[in-house]
Parts: sequence; C-alpha cells; structure tokens
Amino acid sequence: MGFLTKLLSGRSKGGRPEHRGSPGEDAAAHHLKAQGYKVLDRNWRFHQWELDLVCRHRDTVVFVEVKTRRAGAMGAPGEALTRRKQARLIKAASHYLTAHDLWDEPCRFDLASVTDTGASLIVEIEENVFQLDGQRA
Repeated sequence: MGFLTKLLSGRSKGGRPEHRGSPGEDAAAHHLKAQGYKVLDRNWRFHQWELDLVCRHRDTVVFVEVKTRRAGAMGAPGEALTRRKQARLIKAASHYLTAHDLWDEPCRFDLASVTDTGASLIVEIEENVFQLDGQRA
C-alpha cells in the first residue's frame, strides 16, 4: 500500500538523477520510521558500493534500495533494480555485515519505490525483494 508524504523541503532544481535521490530517500526514511523501522545508516559506502538506507525492523537488518521516478516516467521505479544492481547491493551489504559484526543477524533487502508527482512523493515498500545469495524471494 502506498504512503503519501508531502515534500517539506529540499526539492531539487534541474531534475538530474543524482539530485532527485535525496528527497526520495528522505521520504522513504520518514515512511519506514512511521512503520516502526529504525534507520541505522544512510548512504553507507564501501569503495564503489553504496547502501541507500540500512534499517533495523524488529530483529532484522534491512537494506533498503530507494528508487525515485517522476510520475508518468517510462518504467516503474523498481524496474531499475537489475541483477547487476542486486549484485552490487549484495557486495555492499556483505561489507556492512562484516564491518558491524552482524553476520549472525537475520537480514533482508527491501525496495522503496518513490514516485514524485511534483506536489508530493508516494512511497511504496516491497519487502524481501531478493536474498543475500542473489535469488528472488
């Protein structure tokens, strides 16, 4: 189910993809917090790999990939979560789990699809979109 979040500040001018990510990530983080998630890290990097949001939901570490698209754009936000992107997320998550000594914790990968309507952001969360071994859940 979608969650409507009013964009309060930080709207990008120019519309380049690297500038649209932050408002989408802000909206996704706000939505997840409202659902009881605790945001542990944002834009966590290890070399060339990055995790948009790392959260804890109950006893599970949740790696959340945020994909933001404008309303009416070709393709849904989740279509950008290719096998190659999944492999990069798995590498980043593996490094995160090692760096934080969390290999004994359950974990999953969620997708936050954010649609920018111009006046608001609509956030939809899809849980457990693929496994740490790269298999679809």
